[in-house]
Amino acid sequence: MSFAKAGLMAAAVVLMAPLGADAADEQQCADCHGKDGASAENDVPIIGGVSEQYLVDSMAAYRDSKRPCPETAYRAGDKKRPKTDMCKIAAKLSDEDTAKIAKALAAKPFVRAKQPFDAARAATGKKVHDAQCEKCHSEGGSLAEDEAGILSGQWLAYLKETFAQYGKGARPQPEKMKVKFNALKPEQQEALLHYYASQQ
Repeated sequence: MSFAKAGLMAAAVVLMAPLGADAADEQQCADCHGKDGASAENDVPIIGGVSEQYLVDSMAAYRDSKRPCPETAYRAGDKKRPKTDMCKIAAKLSDEDTAKIAKALAAKPFVRAKQPFDAARAATGKKVHDAQCEKCHSEGGSLAEDEAGILSGQWLAYLKETFAQYGKGARPQPEKMKVKFNALKPEQQEALLHYYASQQ
């Protein structure tokens, strides 16, 4: 995530429902991101196990319409429910609800996606990562403590759409990252995707 129409929006649904408030809220989240945020959909990001701060910042970005907010349908449960989008849902959440959601999801394990990847591209991607990305996305992008999201084991399709949004300027980047990311050639970006996908 088209991915853009499903992936980021699906992420929105899980982040917005107050996890821990009651069983219905927890089920609403699971209906897009899977149980404990361990998404089984390749265009829906895995969000269980990422840092509280990253989740809070992500929700703020959606609330302020700083990220794309395409409509998406629920992936499980009552699929006849109306489609929704992340910006609308995030805007309805209080800071307290957002904090509860972030705390609940951060306490879950990050379950790496089992997915195909190109080994040769992955090897090249490791070199690109070590040279350009490791400083902020340490240990191969696997640490929640970096508060920059977890790249290691994330769905390739989701990351590919995110990269495309960065390239189009539709999703903001930290200035230091923007300089490095925008200097990458398309084949280097593709190699990075396969490197992160290879970490299973």
